[in-house]
Amino acid sequence: MKNIKVGFIKCTVGIISLLFMACGTEKKESKPINETNDKPIHIVFVTGDEEYRSEESMPMLARLAKRELGAKVTVCYALDSTGIIDPNRTDHIAGLEALETADVMVMFTRFRNLPDHERKFITNYANSGKPMVGFRTSTHAFMYKNDSILAETYNNKWPTEVFGQQWITHHGHFDDGKFPVTKVTSIAGEENNPILKGFKPIDAYSWLYHVDGGDWKLHGDSKPILEGHSTKSQHEMDGNLDKFPLTNPVAWTKSFTGESGISARVFFTTLGHPYDFKLEEVRKIAVHGIFWALGKENQIPENGVNVDLDTPYEPNNSGFGMRYKQNMKPTPIN
Repeated sequence: MKNIKVGFIKCTVGIISLLFMACGTEKKESKPINETNDKPIHIVFVTGDEEYRSEESMPMLARLAKRELGAKVTVCYALDSTGIIDPNRTDHIAGLEALETADVMVMFTRFRNLPDHERKFITNYANSGKPMVGFRTSTHAFMYKNDSILAETYNNKWPTEVFGQQWITHHGHFDDGKFPVTKVTSIAGEENNPILKGFKPIDAYSWLYHVDGGDWKLHGDSKPILEGHSTKSQHEMDGNLDKFPLTNPVAWTKSFTGESGISARVFFTTLGHPYDFKLEEVRKIAVHGIFWALGKENQIPENGVNVDLDTPYEPNNSGFGMRYKQNMKPTPIN
């Protein structure tokens, strides 16, 4: 009888231990960010792309986020040695140490080959379990050509796991900035998604990125909420629509769990042409994505957040080379 009791006790202890172990390995969910009067939400915008004028669109969004969330905002830029904004400089983004105190990271970079100490500010933040928002070319945020280990880790794998997809292809550079080339509508069943409050179908200037279909699939628990239909397509001309269909997701939500074990909320959109942000609906999607990432979707009004601009937004068109505004220095976000 004594042996039976001892065996029962051991068995019970073992079951309890297993339950504790199972609980210890559960994915921890991130909680909504709560600001206090002396510590507002800190939003850090990481820019650095030589094509889509993120150095113009992200400060505009930062002003809206500051106004609508009462947030502290920091915008990080690719700078030359004199402090001038230089999107063509791919090996430096100034001010990334701000991510150490950030509550949300908003990223719009393209093919950056940052040194280790700068890149780690970004990757350490991503691993922290705090929320993230990404735009367009952040599917190819990094490009390391001379280090096979860095290339394998960051060129494709990192953006796929964090944001949901890597760079694949798009439907072609047609009518850049002259005419819209992508019809954007909500995904069936997502009409009541809080990120889409106040959204109406739009014609966007961004040529459609391929992220899902054919040999490709959005990563992890990515949940599309908006889709785009390409109105001009090189893949259609080439007869490749079985691989690259005319309709594809252009915005989704997902989670990312890094080294902290905490699941971060992530919002991503492949929209991002500088002229897209002239559209009220695109500004709403962007700002609402930040609200949602922060766990504040219940604070989005029924018709959407006020995204009227206090400062004119008149960006240069997209394009490579020297098509960005020359001799600009970072200015305070008012």
